[in-house]
Amino acid sequence: MTLDAAAVGARIVVRHETGGTGPTGGPQMTDVVGHVRAVDDSVVTVELRDGSTRSVELSTVVTWKRVPDRPVRRRRAVAIDPDELTRITSRGWPAVESVALGDWELRHAGRFTGRANSVAVTGSPGLPFAEALDRVLAFYRERSAPALAQVVVGSENDRLLAAAGWTPTAGYHGGAVVQVADLGASYTSDAVARVSPTADDEWLSHYGRVDDPASARAVMEGPARVAFVSIGAPTVAIGRVVVTGEWAGLSAVEVDVAARRQGLARRIVETSLAWAASEGADKAYLQTMRSNTAALALYRPYGFVDHHDYVYREPGTGFSQG
Repeated sequence: MTLDAAAVGARIVVRHETGGTGPTGGPQMTDVVGHVRAVDDSVVTVELRDGSTRSVELSTVVTWKRVPDRPVRRRRAVAIDPDELTRITSRGWPAVESVALGDWELRHAGRFTGRANSVAVTGSPGLPFAEALDRVLAFYRERSAPALAQVVVGSENDRLLAAAGWTPTAGYHGGAVVQVADLGASYTSDAVARVSPTADDEWLSHYGRVDDPASARAVMEGPARVAFVSIGAPTVAIGRVVVTGEWAGLSAVEVDVAARRQGLARRIVETSLAWAASEGADKAYLQTMRSNTAALALYRPYGFVDHHDYVYREPGTGFSQG
């Protein structure tokens, strides 16, 4: 059976050669299980459960078959490790430039948001901590950008950064709380809401905080499965939802001041969750400032609870970024 574009959207297991030698002397093989997102003449792209993707050259495929969708929810949203969730949220808000340093991810996107312009410090960098920090400083120095580290509050990496003289930033980039929820059985998509795979100029103008529309679109439109929700003509309320693997990420829920207290934010969230569920998500996350009590109150009826906090740290006065 030919593996071609007809398989897009299906869940498959594909066995392929890795290029090495197996234990019996024959070709080494491995299996990849996930949903097909793209197929061309030479490569099939498969999305794994955590939202990451794996590209397999068709010339290495030994066999493949369709398999049933995985059973509904194997673990609750709150059970996920904070570092793993950080990596999932990063895929949902991908930087224009992303470079791996062991488990760490160096991100740069023209200074559009701290999430897309910081190193995500999770797990191990694969080299001594001090040397890893030197690599981080060099990465951002080469791009004429300030070095910033996003790290889970209270984690071992947070402790090591503090010991190395990296201090919490102040103001807008101070950090946030990450909340999670298990998605319910059904949500109602608003009859007048518009759902688009791209952010038009009107949507961006309501989001604000956009000095460089090209960088903003590159980040927010980057994931393979993303939707921009809006209500009103002209637009008075917006939101963004992304699905990576089994997770949905909610962000950018904004309502014009004059249109508030009319239930528009709730309608944006409900429509976003309906779209996410239709894309196969069974868990969701959001990131917001802990001081944003209005946002926390909006999401509480949908079952969102605290998972962890993260903070941004920057080099102390003893470090040179120039």
